[in-house]
Amino acid sequence: MKRREKILINGIRLPIHVSEGEALKEARRRLRGVHLLSDGVSFSIYRRATDARKRDAIRFVYTVLADGEFPAERLSSLPEQMSLLSDAMPTPLYGSEPLPARPLVVGAGPAGLFAALLLAEHGYRPLVIERGGSIEERKAAVSRFLSGGPLSTETNIQFGAGGAGTFSDGKLVTRVKDPFSGYVLDRFVSFGAPGEIKVLAKPHVGTDVLSRVVENMIRAIEAAGGEIRYHTRLTGIRMSGGRVVAAVTNEGEIPLGAMILAIGHSARDTYRMLMRSGVSVEPKPYSVGMRIEHLQEDIDRAMYGSLAADERLGHAEYNLAHNTKVRGVYTFCMCPGGEVVAATDTEGAVLTNGMSYHARNGKNANSAVLCTVFKEDYGATPEAAIASQERIERAAFLAGGGDYYAPFITVGDLLGKTEASLPTRVLPTYMQGRVRPAHPDTYLPPFAVSGIKDALSAFGRQIKGFDSDSALLTGAETRSSSPVRILRTEERRALGIENLYPAGEGAGYAGGITSAAIDGVRCALSLMKQYKPF
Repeated sequence: MKRREKILINGIRLPIHVSEGEALKEARRRLRGVHLLSDGVSFSIYRRATDARKRDAIRFVYTVLADGEFPAERLSSLPEQMSLLSDAMPTPLYGSEPLPARPLVVGAGPAGLFAALLLAEHGYRPLVIERGGSIEERKAAVSRFLSGGPLSTETNIQFGAGGAGTFSDGKLVTRVKDPFSGYVLDRFVSFGAPGEIKVLAKPHVGTDVLSRVVENMIRAIEAAGGEIRYHTRLTGIRMSGGRVVAAVTNEGEIPLGAMILAIGHSARDTYRMLMRSGVSVEPKPYSVGMRIEHLQEDIDRAMYGSLAADERLGHAEYNLAHNTKVRGVYTFCMCPGGEVVAATDTEGAVLTNGMSYHARNGKNANSAVLCTVFKEDYGATPEAAIASQERIERAAFLAGGGDYYAPFITVGDLLGKTEASLPTRVLPTYMQGRVRPAHPDTYLPPFAVSGIKDALSAFGRQIKGFDSDSALLTGAETRSSSPVRILRTEERRALGIENLYPAGEGAGYAGGITSAAIDGVRCALSLMKQYKPF
């Protein structure tokens, strides 16, 4: 007896000059070797990663998808490096409870947009409110600020259509093993992302392309019956009988039937309002550090050797980790050919993030170098977690001179190998070079500075030149994740509140664009399981 399935054949390692067709042949050979090959099976490249651990023997590592009918008795005991594909489409189960008003989605980041899209496509007519502006408004506001103009505290790199990820590298890498990962990538492609993101092990879209994807997604939500209101900030919630019955906003009160709360990791005023309103919030560890910049050509050469300029490889990427005796230090959100951006949403605060365009053709590589902050480091309460981030950002603002210039230090100076160094080989990209020298002791906790110093030497042993004297460190990086979590049940409802669904990074349940989108989808499915279409 045969059963229709999709089998993944993993770990097919080939030199980079060998065609993808050879990977398909090898997959066919492996299936035949375990008596799984039959007529009508089709093969395609499912994933491709780069193994550059040996510079003189760089390999592409393929996962091939075999789609067809296979002997059912053999599918339960597949050999090592073969597995059944678990990708799935979200299939709603409609509840029986009527909605007294439209469902409200708070926030137009990946969690909010994917939740709203699914709701709209299934007849729930969601209303999305977003405190920031549209994509075009965001581009204009960010451009003004990065050129030295005024900061908009509502429409900026953190807030507005698409969320914080829109002004980033647009990475879609996720460590979450969720069957909806393929669905999320498919939807991104359908809205204009390059098809390669479905194959590359480290897919990225780039801020230039991602902004168009977000615009297309918003149009699709509106075409399916949803509505989006910009410049509408959630300032309160009105409760009755253990339910949220209305959202209080700067534009007035909005009645609602259920709320998906996808506020993003930077909505500190919203966190505080929720805590005052009795929503259960707990503190969690987060990370702080700085952005490190190298010449991209140096990173390429260090990792790829003589193949550094090979177009088949593209620019080199890294993901490094080092454990001190107490806490971890790691690189995060590496942006090849990118720039360090001023990501603040708060007057009198400086914080950094990384951004790149789809082509990744900038001169510098950058990534965050982050050190873990434990709950005990700041007082182990939600308010203390938020306040500790704010203190670091305000201190970085003062260390940079008080005019949104960022504090920087060379790696040579930080490690004590040089003194009072200015940028030489590596020039800062933050706000077109608006940086001033300052030691991170002036704004980061001592344990973070110490941990980062230890890690840089360790990273230099992994990637030659990573700890070079001329590399730049610009701070402060504080927003890699939310410092708090909004507690929820297995049904994704906030504790004690029947119709409130905290979602995504802002709720503390995701760590990137893809995982936030997946969480938004799952919150929408939970809402639909309870309520009828509106």
